[in-house]
Formats: sequence, C-alpha cells, structure tokens
Amino acid sequence: MQQDNNIPPWYKQFWPWFLIGILVFAVVIGMGLLWVSLLNPDSMVRDNYYKEGRAINMHLGRDQMARELDLSASFTIDELTGGMTLQLDGNLEPLPEQLLMDIMSPTHAERDRSVMLRHISGNQYTGELDFTIQGRHYIDLSDPLLPGQDGWRLTGEVTLQMGQQHQLSAD
Repeated sequence: MQQDNNIPPWYKQFWPWFLIGILVFAVVIGMGLLWVSLLNPDSMVRDNYYKEGRAINMHLGRDQMARELDLSASFTIDELTGGMTLQLDGNLEPLPEQLLMDIMSPTHAERDRSVMLRHISGNQYTGELDFTIQGRHYIDLSDPLLPGQDGWRLTGEVTLQMGQQHQLSAD
C-alpha cells in the first residue's frame, strides 16, 4: 500500500498565515498606540514632588491659621461678564487689600488659573476672569502679601458653575 503524501508546502496552508497575521496585527496596533502616546503625552499637574513634600508642613500651618481665624468665603462668578465677587468672613483684622485665588484643574495643568481679587468695601472682594471655567476644580484662596508660615489659606474642591454661589471654609 502506498500512502498519498501530497501535503502542500507550509506557505500554502491556512494556519501558518493565520498565526503570522495575528503577530503582524499586534505589531501594527502596538506601533499605532506608540504613535498616539508620543503625540499626546501625559501632563503632570504637579511635577516637583520633592518641593511639594517639603512644603506640606507650611501648608498645614496655613490651614491651621485659617481655622484659628475662623475664616470662610463664598463667591460667585457672573456668567455674562466673567466678574467674580467674593465675601470673606472671619476674625481677620485688618482685611487684606488683595486676595489671590488659584483655580487648579485636577487633571490638566494647562487649565490652572490665578485670579487677583481686590478689596472694594467691608468684606467684599471683586476680580475679573478672562476665561470661562466650569467643572471640578481645586480652589486655594490666600493673602499674597503673607506667604509661607505667616499666612493663611482656604482650600476646597468645588464644581464650578457660572452664576452659582460656592463656599470655602477652614474646617
């Protein structure tokens, strides 16, 4: 008996090309993902962790000072003009002539903004936003003339919406 050994060569069979196709597909997808990652690098919100770590005690001291002064603030952003009004309450004498509000995005460093608020009367402050801002942000309110351990700060996480009142407290 004679066996029929008419097996076609490997390049004419389905399975080797199927396996090679999977490998080629994986390489093409990997190169595409590499291309996308090189075009869109991650932005670090805070890139100097050592400096931030050293400053943590200073920040805690500023937060404690705001609690001792029983500070709180409420602010609104006008949706038409971009004007910001802030009311600062607490045992702060004398009231500062200016306040610095840092508005920080939790995910995109290029969206971080700072607004200088000037004292108008009583405990009222006003400032102008030259940009529209909405969504979740971290707010840091402080006296720019009292940096470091001599100062105070109010912080909070706020979902900003134009025309609504937002609160910051030292608690």
